[in-house]
Amino acid sequence: MVGGVPGGIHAVLYALFDAEERLDRAAMRVQVNRMVAQGCDGITVLGLATEVGKLTVPERLAVIDMVADDLAGRLPLSVTIAGNSVAEQAALARHARAAGASWLVLQPPVVGAYGAAVYLDFIARVAATTDLPVAVQNAPQYLGRSLSPDDVAALAARAPNLAAIKAEDAATGIAALAAAAPGLMILGGRGGLEMTDCLRAGATGFVLAPDIAPRARRILTLWQTGDPAGAEDLFAASAPGIMFAMQSLEHLICYGKRIFAAHAGLAVHDRQPAQAPTAFGLELAAHWAKGLAED
Repeated sequence: MVGGVPGGIHAVLYALFDAEERLDRAAMRVQVNRMVAQGCDGITVLGLATEVGKLTVPERLAVIDMVADDLAGRLPLSVTIAGNSVAEQAALARHARAAGASWLVLQPPVVGAYGAAVYLDFIARVAATTDLPVAVQNAPQYLGRSLSPDDVAALAARAPNLAAIKAEDAATGIAALAAAAPGLMILGGRGGLEMTDCLRAGATGFVLAPDIAPRARRILTLWQTGDPAGAEDLFAASAPGIMFAMQSLEHLICYGKRIFAAHAGLAVHDRQPAQAPTAFGLELAAHWAKGLAED
């Protein structure tokens, strides 16, 4: 743990909907309980896999509350904080803290296109509104915003409660971040792509969707208990399934969610707009649901 942010595998939950495209309370509870039972080290909500952009503000607050209630303190809860003003993000951070969140993941705003100094100032101001440990999400391919290793180091100097970076980056990028900001925990993402190389580069945890999170926990356990060869072998066996799910964020929401649903015995109902599955895509999802199953 660094600055109150735990390492390990954090499952970033999918938003699960019913046939009328409403949040499915019962299915969300199943998702939480499965991630706890399968050994994840934490739960994250309102990330990109949660389709946060499709959720209304009341729904975002409801997701925080329902997951916190179902989790009941069994694992640390983190909340991704998205919003296009400091006030909007600060309000969401206050709600997350009141619900029992242990730490927060701050996203840069998606409105406009500005230089790094603007984003650094924005994130530092939001971080100053909470006493919780925070991470910053650096996901240029998904958010269209990028902080360089030097930017991250500058942010760490300005925000005393910045404890981690959620780095949606290749292993080479993670190595550069680790060198620039050695006091920060690095949490990888990207569905577990390059997982063992990211561990070599300095990552000590990952924030991953529920289709791969339990398998990633087993890979990480092998790595941490002195069996890197076993971790490499299990990752190599899992990599084709990870690559199938991680073609794009839309592809992950379409097929990664269905892989998880197959594991959990749930039906999938998409909230539009959404990528429509194809017959062959569903065949592949069923194949990799078997290949990535941890039951």
